[in-house]
Amino acid sequence: MILRILPAAAILMYYNLRMADFERSLYEMLGGEAGLRSLVNRFYDLMDSAREAEKIRALHAKTLDRSREKLFMFLSGWSGGPPLYVERFGHPRLRMRHMPFTIGAVERDQWLWCMNKALEESKLDSRVVEYLKKHFAETADFMRNQAEA
Repeated sequence: MILRILPAAAILMYYNLRMADFERSLYEMLGGEAGLRSLVNRFYDLMDSAREAEKIRALHAKTLDRSREKLFMFLSGWSGGPPLYVERFGHPRLRMRHMPFTIGAVERDQWLWCMNKALEESKLDSRVVEYLKKHFAETADFMRNQAEA
């Protein structure tokens, strides 16, 4: 087994220890790079094609390639895999990086619709799916920057 040494602060703020089963990381439970890429690709395929995601899709660039790669990189480190996002871009600062975009309840719900559908279609362990749904919902709600009318 290869151990990656990270500063303690990076581990606490980035790697999601709550899902660790001490035998496999969440990253491994997701299927490593291939499994995580599959989940991210299905998420963005849904966003790109589903009527249920029109508003959230409109906030993204014409091509979703860059968004796919950034989400993959972020989730890799967040789930206990290689900290690709931090190595390339530094601290994620999720809320700050999303501030330029209008994100209200509709956008949050459309993002979650895509992610939840991708998770439900995956062949992941039900514990992983439920864990991710819960934590993605919390994070998506935190990204809102518009007051509801």
